[in-house]
Amino acid sequence: MTAERIDGKAFAARLRERVGEMAGQFEQWSGRKAGLAVVLVGEDPASQVYVRSKHKATVAAGMESFEHRLPADTSETDLMALVDQLNRDEAVDGILVQLPLPDHLDEQAVIAAISPNKDVDGFHVTNAGRLAVGQSGFVPCTPLGCIMLLTDRLGDLSGLEAVVIGRSNIVGKPMAQLLLDANATVTIAHSRTKDLPGVVKRADIVVAAVGRAEMVKAEWLKDGATVIDVGINRLPPAEGEEKGRLVGDVDYSGAESVAGAITPVPGGVGPMTIAVLLRNTLVAAYRNAGLDVPESL
Repeated sequence: MTAERIDGKAFAARLRERVGEMAGQFEQWSGRKAGLAVVLVGEDPASQVYVRSKHKATVAAGMESFEHRLPADTSETDLMALVDQLNRDEAVDGILVQLPLPDHLDEQAVIAAISPNKDVDGFHVTNAGRLAVGQSGFVPCTPLGCIMLLTDRLGDLSGLEAVVIGRSNIVGKPMAQLLLDANATVTIAHSRTKDLPGVVKRADIVVAAVGRAEMVKAEWLKDGATVIDVGINRLPPAEGEEKGRLVGDVDYSGAESVAGAITPVPGGVGPMTIAVLLRNTLVAAYRNAGLDVPESL
């Protein structure tokens, strides 16, 4: 048996196309484009790449992209003043402060300063609370993308046993909540879980989000399990290579002979994150304008 490859890149392309269509409708109805403001403090190379790709995707979807690039020594007072300005700007529907921030800035305080109604990253404690109690809010982009891929592949998740490996506020915890909301039976596993392979072996659904290259082995998996690999890790370069391969948290070459379906790395979960960010921004725009959010979003 060879696992079905879950093509996150193709799914994300379809989602972005849908967002583009709905963004056009929003502009017709409201008289303005939906707007996403991205704030980048400092010159972290990876963050610069992410910000460029978000800008390009936002414009391609027919939305306004507002970029604010600040020097690395920006004070917390100045950053908070910018966030406050963006909160009050009616042209801005979503605010994303690119993480990580320089060490002298308090990330949690900055996230808390963003209006929950513009927190399209879904990191604000108000949105985390809304998710926990089943109210409408914004969900972090990566886990929301994962649940979209799972429901597209499996349909109804009711009664399925799911194991989420990793307990971060950004992926693990919201992922578990989304699975619970879909009526799966959920275990959150982590570095101190006893007999981790045995726990994973029970799962119909495995979501790996630990940041350890190829940690989850084929023998850990139940036959036919659906595997969502959130990890993205670069291996040391082999002889003759300029840079090492990108791999996930799952040993893909082994797992594809056991799993029923699996996301590749790259090309699986990664493309979903920006697509869902665009979706969240457009949802924010409809809500901020007092319009009903289209069901197709």
